[in-house]
Amino acid sequence: MSSFFTFLINGISLGSIYAIIALGYTMVYGIAKMLNFAHGDVIMVGSYMVFLSMGSLGLPPVLAVLLAVVVCTVLGITIEKIAYKPLRKASPLAVLITAIGVSYFLQNAALLFFGANTKMFTSVISLPAISLAEGQINITGETQVTIIVCIIIMIGLSLFIKKTKAGQAMLAVSEDKGAAELMGVNVNGTISLTFAIGSALAAVAGVLLCSTYPTLNPYTGSMPGIKAFTAAVFGGIGSIPGAFVGGILLGIIENLSKAYISSQLSDAIVFSVLIIVLLVKPTGILGTKISEKV
Repeated sequence: MSSFFTFLINGISLGSIYAIIALGYTMVYGIAKMLNFAHGDVIMVGSYMVFLSMGSLGLPPVLAVLLAVVVCTVLGITIEKIAYKPLRKASPLAVLITAIGVSYFLQNAALLFFGANTKMFTSVISLPAISLAEGQINITGETQVTIIVCIIIMIGLSLFIKKTKAGQAMLAVSEDKGAAELMGVNVNGTISLTFAIGSALAAVAGVLLCSTYPTLNPYTGSMPGIKAFTAAVFGGIGSIPGAFVGGILLGIIENLSKAYISSQLSDAIVFSVLIIVLLVKPTGILGTKISEKV
């Protein structure tokens, strides 16, 4: 039983990372109605920034993380301005192909600057582990911080959307860009802000991911990015609570599958569960059906 709870807690921790990444996906889709498949590679850029800041510049972990957040925020805004803004009225396929192109560009730029070798990442978290059940269950500092940070981000983002003027503008743009613009909402600025927030969250997720699984290479963000997108769809793409629920459930399913079924088949099981959920409820767990205007 103690091993089950250990796997469960680790699954919640992994799911919390997926949830933070998925929040970026779901915000961009909900407001800009596009899938930013370069999001996973922003995670990798943030992780490298922390790695270089702590290793080469000797910055303390807190400053290194803040620098990574700033760099990823600027990167997200730049990507939106250069790659996506000119395609605002283009077909979804054109935007999708562009997003894949941006993803490959970031990966190959990382290969050029940092090389293909996997580097050992030093955890930015120094919190001691907690022992429960007479030492049978150990919760690492990384697990504690990851879960707490995910909950704080989820609550903070929900309050931001509901209580602030910028958040209300995001809701307006997500409902109808044209009507929002007529009401005086700066649509381009709102979409840029969405990319900025999503990219900042990607930097935080990258730091938590590499602190928990301490390796780093140019492809570090690829698979977590795909799984986080899966989590966003699982929970209901466009729904902030859905991204949270989908991420946590996906992490638990993946970890328990590795522990009790097969580590080789865990990814297949995760995607199979997604397929089943979408067959039963195509909008995802917390997604709502959107009527198309004719």
